[in-house]
Amino acid sequence: MADKDIIVALELATTAVRAIAGQRMADGTMQIKAIVEENASNCIRKGVVDNIDKTTQAISRVLAQISLQLGQSVRRVYVGLSGQSLHTVLNKIQRQLTEKTQVTNDMIDQMMDTNRGVVYTNSEILEVVPQEYHVGIREEADIVGMQVDQLEARFLNVIARNSLQENIEKCVRSAGYEIAELLIAPLALADTLLNAAEKRSGCALVDLGADTTTVSIYTKNILRKLCVIPLGGSNVTADIANCLSVEYEEAETLKLRHGHAWKQFANDEESKSISISHDRNVDEKDLSNIIQARYEEILMNVWNQLKSDSDKLVSGIVFTGGASQIRSLQDAFQKFAHTNKTIRIAKLPSEISTATGIHIADNERMNTIIALLLHGDQNCVSRETQETVKEPIPVVEAKPAPAEPAEPVAPKQPKKTWWEKIKDSLDQDE
Repeated sequence: MADKDIIVALELATTAVRAIAGQRMADGTMQIKAIVEENASNCIRKGVVDNIDKTTQAISRVLAQISLQLGQSVRRVYVGLSGQSLHTVLNKIQRQLTEKTQVTNDMIDQMMDTNRGVVYTNSEILEVVPQEYHVGIREEADIVGMQVDQLEARFLNVIARNSLQENIEKCVRSAGYEIAELLIAPLALADTLLNAAEKRSGCALVDLGADTTTVSIYTKNILRKLCVIPLGGSNVTADIANCLSVEYEEAETLKLRHGHAWKQFANDEESKSISISHDRNVDEKDLSNIIQARYEEILMNVWNQLKSDSDKLVSGIVFTGGASQIRSLQDAFQKFAHTNKTIRIAKLPSEISTATGIHIADNERMNTIIALLLHGDQNCVSRETQETVKEPIPVVEAKPAPAEPAEPVAPKQPKKTWWEKIKDSLDQDE
């Protein structure tokens, strides 16, 4: 990557379509040059494109704004893949040899090709993560050069519905941009937020998003499991809105301002009254019970994915995502899961800096888009000057096309009287 190359990344999240541009500096940090986001609640659901036209328009607008901020036209972008259908499946490929044979790279490649040929109904393999190889009762990470007569290779296939990738590609290209690379967002996020020691000793990354919660497990520096739970922070907000009969926006404010994932009240403690719309009040304990009930459900689903590997998670559990910002999340998880595992909330990567005038709030909503940016290594903009960059096209509601003009019709002639008809006949005879 050249010193002046600009990297641009795009995230299609449930709450927003985000675009970010950055430049790698001499000290190794990535300096953020521009960042834009637009509400996506009407076009993306659970991390999956729900409305192709609206998503295309949103992509077009955010990338046009990035071009304006940079003074250079964006040509290509790094895009993250995520969503409810994303998960892993373990596959085993066995070879029985007629005699002791030395394992070669070609043999490993052939087994990898066999694995990639596995067909999943309505789904495709996006990534393959090799696991250990089994030789008899032994488990080996590297077997090239060993003498074996039977061999079992294990591959963790990251798969998703065919439409996930197809729709994203369609939207980006319809907006007029190339795709530099499609990155699996949870893997890019784990590479950014988990250090080598955590991955090696055993660690789980839990991304608490708006509509989904993604769980990734690593041991011995290898991905062992990835799954997406269809629950997130928006479910908590919806519960508040329904139980208190308030608008969604007010419910979100109540959650952020007064919410705890778990809060213990003393028996004699007097809880405060919180004002809500229409001159009403809600007891703080009642609000806490609503929020706590849904967080308990989400965190217990997370623990169900982790508990079979919990003894291997020496480095504990790292939480990220917008819904991880709620107070007392660590206490809630330890109480609900009955575990004393080390828990921490991830922060923005330290290798990020910002250009003058650019501000990034220190919250988990930005971690995924920053992770995608840090994985980029190709220049994504043209060398055009500010004057050549066009203003983004404003959104205009489509109007029905005017009807095609009808063929002209000659005006109707009044009916002739009997006398006029006779006169015409006489005229013709003459």
